[in-house]
Amino acid sequence: MSTPLIIDTHTHLCDESFDTDRDAVIRRAAEAGVERMITVSETISDARRNLELAARHPELLAAAGLYPAYTDLAAAQEMRDFILHNRDRIAAIGEVGLDYRVIEDPDGRQIQRKILADFVALSLELDLPLNVHSRSAGRYAVDFLIETGARKVQLHAFDGKAGAARPAVEAGFFFSVPPSVQRSRQKQKLVRQLPLSCLLVETDSPVLGPDPQQRNEPANAAVVLEMIARLKGVSPEAAARAAYENTRRLYGI
Repeated sequence: MSTPLIIDTHTHLCDESFDTDRDAVIRRAAEAGVERMITVSETISDARRNLELAARHPELLAAAGLYPAYTDLAAAQEMRDFILHNRDRIAAIGEVGLDYRVIEDPDGRQIQRKILADFVALSLELDLPLNVHSRSAGRYAVDFLIETGARKVQLHAFDGKAGAARPAVEAGFFFSVPPSVQRSRQKQKLVRQLPLSCLLVETDSPVLGPDPQQRNEPANAAVVLEMIARLKGVSPEAAARAAYENTRRLYGI
């Protein structure tokens, strides 16, 4: 049986760091076995660019969302309108979520929750997956997503403990693992403790690469699979097959 191809479920190919060699980056990803890449947004300009890139590159799937550090209700409404207008061209809503490292004041966090609740409602209306950021807010994000009835959820680069992740697993949510798992004890411990049936592959490129001093790119998704296989005690083929099927279940691709 041939090894399944890889899907990078969270990358920022709209980022300006890729402007000079984006085609080469996409080519290297294909050479590494990466079949598809879901390129997420942080701003409305990112979201527009993702649609343009996906129109030119069939390997790319566009996501649209407002990064949770932007606690701007008007910007969130603009993003929701954009998603509604382009619903047939968007594969996911993201990245959205909570960030309690950047936003520390209670009022700002309340706005984050309001914005996330509205994106959850939109994801349910359009039957689109949520690609969720939860830095320093893992337990709070999981509880909030469950409370608001979120269904199709990917928790990207989750930095919480396995205990905080357990209710998400029970709710059917997925966790995507970045290449920084090579150097992160927290992420290694999380992968060991989570079931293989809920793990996805991501790169979060251009950041969270194997080497923090170098630009990350989607080709490094292969590094993630190697680490998952090692940490779970399975063959690389079994890890690849599980991650691929998990992604197909969540995204319908």
